[in-house]
Amino acid sequence: MKKFFLKYCIIVVSLFAVSSSNSSEIPGSFADLAERLMPSVVNISTSTTITTKSNPFPFQFPPGSPFKDMFEGLPQERKTSALGSGFIISKDGMVITNNHVIKGADDIFVKVNGNKDYKAKLIGADPLSDIAVLKIESEETFEPVKFGNSDDARIGDWVIAIGNPFGLGGTVTSGIVSARNRSIGLSRYEDYIQTDASINQGNSGGPLFNLQGDVIGINTAILGQSGSIGIGFAIPANSAEKVIKQLIQFGETKRGWLGVRIQIVTNEIADSLKLDRARGALVASVASGSPSDKGGIKDGDVILEFDGKVINEMKELPKIVAETEVGKKVKVKIWRNKKEFNKEILLGRLETSEDFLAQGKPTEEKKDTEIEGLKIKVRLLNKDDIQQRGLPSKTSGVVITDIMQDSPVNYLKVNNIIIEAQEKKIKTIGDLDNLVKIAKRKKDKTLLIAIYNNQNQKRYIGVKLE
Repeated sequence: MKKFFLKYCIIVVSLFAVSSSNSSEIPGSFADLAERLMPSVVNISTSTTITTKSNPFPFQFPPGSPFKDMFEGLPQERKTSALGSGFIISKDGMVITNNHVIKGADDIFVKVNGNKDYKAKLIGADPLSDIAVLKIESEETFEPVKFGNSDDARIGDWVIAIGNPFGLGGTVTSGIVSARNRSIGLSRYEDYIQTDASINQGNSGGPLFNLQGDVIGINTAILGQSGSIGIGFAIPANSAEKVIKQLIQFGETKRGWLGVRIQIVTNEIADSLKLDRARGALVASVASGSPSDKGGIKDGDVILEFDGKVINEMKELPKIVAETEVGKKVKVKIWRNKKEFNKEILLGRLETSEDFLAQGKPTEEKKDTEIEGLKIKVRLLNKDDIQQRGLPSKTSGVVITDIMQDSPVNYLKVNNIIIEAQEKKIKTIGDLDNLVKIAKRKKDKTLLIAIYNNQNQKRYIGVKLE
């Protein structure tokens, strides 16, 4: 009986010890932390003038009426407002928020500590990262917060968000870091921290704090249109700081630029290129005269390392390049012809590059010849196509005109242009047909093709062959 009682006591004590150990990591209250941080979090309101055209009459003029042009479409101005959040990072009143909070605003107002309004001016904004820097127009001294190391944030760590949801300033919510490195398709550079701390409309631009009171993220987006469902996203502090420093110093960003369009290396593409596994970033196209062009990088290369940093996934490369100093000579390791090569690239600036705003043009559908092995119909690319779509003058290939439902490339689109197969240029319809037949005779599992999509972006695709 004594032995049983002793064992029971040991078990109970052990369970109590585990429970006590876990509970010690759970904060009993966020009150002291919230009280300390609240003066540094601001509410932001904006005023924007919008000019619209309207008909002042309760009826429509008939077509051809001489009064139609005279009275319809009279310009009218109206004021719109928006609400958001932000936080102070310097004693002289430098404020961080989201670009979408203040975009197009005529006037920006900041309310500090829930009671005093100040006018603020825009120092700089970056739509690509959705970050803006404001300056409170006052000689007063303010309470700043500091950035923490967002790389240290772990899934499961406690966080709190303070902001202005639905205009309710000084609102504190808590939760945990739910996930890291999230991409949700909102911006060019995405590496979001996901949190279940309640974030709603009006929280945009507000801070996400760790339990030390350091800003580890800028609350930017939520999943769902109706309000918080426990999935919010914040820009990591480490990424934001680099942008903020440039906006304060220059009023704009100065990002590194390679001059390549890239895509994911799929298992099929890796197999086609004889790469050991799917890794790196596949170069779909190289901009003429770009740093990559001058440095000898070619279409079809796979970038494995950039400036000493290993590229495991495609999405890592744009962020690393953007954060690299403009004008720096960097070493780039690539995979080409089943071998590794090293190239040296003099990095350019993205914001001043010619291809930064380049956009393609779609073309019209026409019909021609069937490629049985791919179950598609194509026609030969002609000079009119090249001119209308703004393609390089020496481009050759075939235009897809029809795709069967059971085609192995049924994810492609009509008017996509196939320009290469098995790393060989397509000059005639027969070229493509023969290369497909050869691959099938050799019992290759995949066929590597290169296309221009309907936005004139070059892409490599590993096609699974039956």
